[in-house]
Amino acid sequence: MNRPPILVPYLALSLAVLVGCGGGGARQDFAPPPPDVTVARLAARTVAVPYEFTARVEGSREVEVHARVSGILLRRAYDEGRPVRQGQLLFEIDPAPYRAAAQAAAAQVAEAEARSARAEREVARLEPLLAVRATSQKAFDDAVSESEQARAGVLRVRAELDRAELDLSYTRVEAPITGLSGRASYSEGSLVEPGDESLLTRISRVEPIWVRFSMADVTLLALRRGVAEGRLVAASTAELEVEIVLGDGSVHPERGRVNFSDSRIDPETGAVDLRAEVPNAGRTLLPGQFVRARLLGVTRPDAILVPQRAVLQGQQGKFVYVVDANGSAEMRPVEVGDWIGDEWVVESGLSASERVVVDGTVKVRPGAAVHVVEAAASAD
Repeated sequence: MNRPPILVPYLALSLAVLVGCGGGGARQDFAPPPPDVTVARLAARTVAVPYEFTARVEGSREVEVHARVSGILLRRAYDEGRPVRQGQLLFEIDPAPYRAAAQAAAAQVAEAEARSARAEREVARLEPLLAVRATSQKAFDDAVSESEQARAGVLRVRAELDRAELDLSYTRVEAPITGLSGRASYSEGSLVEPGDESLLTRISRVEPIWVRFSMADVTLLALRRGVAEGRLVAASTAELEVEIVLGDGSVHPERGRVNFSDSRIDPETGAVDLRAEVPNAGRTLLPGQFVRARLLGVTRPDAILVPQRAVLQGQQGKFVYVVDANGSAEMRPVEVGDWIGDEWVVESGLSASERVVVDGTVKVRPGAAVHVVEAAASAD
C-alpha cells in the first residue's frame, strides 16, 4: 500500500520530456522525393498509315466445267486437285451414239450432193434445147428450181453433219483454261446431262491469284478527306500495294497490287469493292482462303506519335503528362487518331521536341516535380 507513490516522479519526468519535444523545438517537414519517370522526346516524321481488311482469295480465272451432251461417263482422265493444261482431256462421255449420228448425217450429205448433181445435169441438158425451142420454158424452169432446192438440201444436211460432229466432240470434255483442278462431281458409269446441274469439276487459275476485299464508305471518305486536306499522301489506285497476312499471322512473301476498284458503293454492305493481284508463284494461296489484306501506299508526313501506354483516359477524355523545362509534370489533353503499331497518332495537343512521360505515370501528379531516369527517343 505504500509502494505506488514511488512511480509518481517517473511519470512526471516522462510528461516533461514529451512536452519538451512537442512544443519547445522547431517542427521538421519530410517531403517525399520526386517520382522516377521515363520520358520519350517527340519528333515529327513520315509514317505509313496501314489499312487492314478482311479478304478472300479467288482464282484470277475460275471456270465451272459442265457436260454439254448427255451420256454415260466412261472415264476421268485427270488427277483431282492437280494442275491441268488448257486442252487437256478431263472426262470422256460414251461417244458411240454420237459417232453413229455423225455417220448417218454424213450419208445424208452424200445423198443430197448426188441429188444436187443430178439436178444440175438436168439443167445443163435442157438449156441448149430451150435455145432451139426443142423444150418448153416451163420444163427448163422446173429443172432450175429442182437444182436450187437440191443445193439448199445439201446445205441443210451439211449443217446437221456439223452438229453431229460437234456433239461427238463434246464427248471429250477438255480443260478450257490452265489452272488447278477441283474434285470430280461424278464417277465413272454415271449418267450426266447438259445444264447447270451437270457440274463435272472446277478449274481455278492460281498464278496469278486475286484477293478481294471491301473498304467501308466511312474509311474511304476519311482517306479522301485526309488527302484533300494534305494530312495524308496516297498513291494512285494502280500503284497501291497489298500485303497479305495469313491466318496464322505470318505475312505472305509476295505483295500484290490493286488492279480493280469499283466505281460504286454496294448498297447492301455500304462498302466499295477492291481487288488485288498477287503473283502466287509457290501456289501457297488457294481459292476460298480467308486472309487479311493490308493496303500500302498511304503515308502521313510530319506525324506526331506517342507510345500507347503514355496515353491515359480521364473524365474529360484522353491526356498525357508532359515534362516541362523545370522538371514538372503537366497534364495535357490530346486527340488521337490511328493506332500504328504500339503508338497513337496525335491529332492535336502535342508538338515536336516535347517530352512525354511513358513509364511511371501512376506516381505523377499534375504540377509536381518528377525525376527523369531515362530519355528514350521515339522509334523511327
